[in-house]
Amino acid sequence: MGKPLTIKDIKELLATVTHPDDERLVLIKSDSRKGVLNAYKSWENQIRKQQLILEKQQEMLQIEQFFWEKGTQFIAGIDEVGRGPLAGPVVAAAVILPQDFNVLEINDSKQLSSVKREMLFDQIQESALAIGIGIKDHQVIDKVNIYEATKLAMIEAIEQLPQSPEQLLIDAMHLPVTIPQESFIKGDSKSLSIAAASIIAKVTRDRMMAEYDTVYPGYGFSKNVGYGTKVHLEGLEKHGVCPIHRKTFAPVKNLLG
Repeated sequence: MGKPLTIKDIKELLATVTHPDDERLVLIKSDSRKGVLNAYKSWENQIRKQQLILEKQQEMLQIEQFFWEKGTQFIAGIDEVGRGPLAGPVVAAAVILPQDFNVLEINDSKQLSSVKREMLFDQIQESALAIGIGIKDHQVIDKVNIYEATKLAMIEAIEQLPQSPEQLLIDAMHLPVTIPQESFIKGDSKSLSIAAASIIAKVTRDRMMAEYDTVYPGYGFSKNVGYGTKVHLEGLEKHGVCPIHRKTFAPVKNLLG
């Protein structure tokens, strides 16, 4: 009879097991050592978590799958970030994913940590068929209002795509374009393409606001990204309005009289 595997050996073995029907699990499950039982339970939880991630991925691809099966190849998911802040631009992104896209854990950007968003941003950049970004600054927002500026940013994002889309999937917006479009409330939690666009838009804008923080210090832009936090409002009281503030937004508007 051979020498039993050490707990370290079993942990290393479990790291190579990806399916609950793997025959190697029979021996591991029959081992009554506490360390082995804990290692197996940890592996089981990890597999269950991975399965839920895969199921969520498939669920969020159902809309795209519907169009792919109809022969529509280039489907652009579109989302924006930055409608609510008191400073900085509104940024939109359009993303076309390939049918074999396999980057996991993509979700509405607001549900992800900044570290996870940055990681997924790079993976989407590498794997997407096409990405377009549209940016409308505070001046455009003040001139046409935030709703219209958001539409303009989305249209610009579409125009920046190196591949023309055949179908648009948009988060809660209808655009004056000739390309067929579908709009979805909370689309970034229903469509993988829209969720990918939300990540591209969010990371792009966050990086811009971090740069603005070095140019206009005192408002906390790198942390609040322009939203009306306590630090930001205190900065407004102390330093006044800076060049990237939206002058039609209260309380900026009130400070200007």
